[in-house]
Amino acid sequence: MSKKVEFKDLLEAGVHFGHLKRKWNPSMAPYIFDEKKGIHIIDLNKTLAQLDNASAAIKQIVKSGKKVLFVATKKQAKEIIAERMKTVNMPYVVERWSGGMLTNFATTRKSIRKMGSIDKMQVDGTWETLNKRERLFKTRQREKLDKNFGSIVDMTRLPAAIFVVDVLKEHIAVAEAKRLNIPTFAMVDTNSDPRVVDFAIPANDDATKSIAIIIDTITNAIKEGLEERKVSKEKASEEGDEVLEKVVSKAEITIDEEEVAATTVKAKAPAKEKAPAKVKSIDDDAKTAAKKAAAPKKVSAQKKPTAKAATKKVEK
Repeated sequence: MSKKVEFKDLLEAGVHFGHLKRKWNPSMAPYIFDEKKGIHIIDLNKTLAQLDNASAAIKQIVKSGKKVLFVATKKQAKEIIAERMKTVNMPYVVERWSGGMLTNFATTRKSIRKMGSIDKMQVDGTWETLNKRERLFKTRQREKLDKNFGSIVDMTRLPAAIFVVDVLKEHIAVAEAKRLNIPTFAMVDTNSDPRVVDFAIPANDDATKSIAIIIDTITNAIKEGLEERKVSKEKASEEGDEVLEKVVSKAEITIDEEEVAATTVKAKAPAKEKAPAKVKSIDDDAKTAAKKAAAPKKVSAQKKPTAKAATKKVEK
């Protein structure tokens, strides 16, 4: 479990320093503690509360297996975002935000696939068939695509949320996310409007230390979410194995019981008795002989000679 950020840590990092009073946004009034030498001071107690809410929300998003896109194209935040997000395998944009990166995501994916096709040419030998001019063109195209989209290669679908450093500078990214109903998280300084994002963290978005401590807290929340997801997966796998074992053992017991029952029924079943052979009794034989004796003998009738035949015999 990572150490929870405290009030003192935020104070030391200079998170409380806002912009000049003349540059303030009236919507930030609830988060401003005081004014000192013409500079607004951010209320760090509210920063802590908002940071905890944002961390908890991002943790739940990551725990569900979804991605959070981090956007920070200002020079103070570039290296911090790139370094932290590589450790947790989250997509990020630290160069130029290409218009339509979210609202026209199909085209963005097409550009990423084009980068992959150039890499494939170098592997399958097609690269060798190109002339020098074509190779130079493809190389430059690959470098440009990698610069703009290299950090979101693994983002195969729209992110579940985006985190922005400096709402004013990344207003296009915020507008696209709002249009697609994607939850937005942001570090909001005193010159910005916190209402344009769902989770506003009032903080100094110009100092490197201030950006680093906020991003580190969010990164720790992501790590915790990933760890809990891993544990829940392992637990679900173990429970699934246990259920499977129980089902298999229950099935085996049922089969054994059925076999035993069948054997018992077979043993208890009475053997089929053979029908007794018919035995002729002496009385039956005697009756049969008597019937034969009593029956009249058939005498074959002799043919009598006719008168016509006798007359013919005398004439001869």
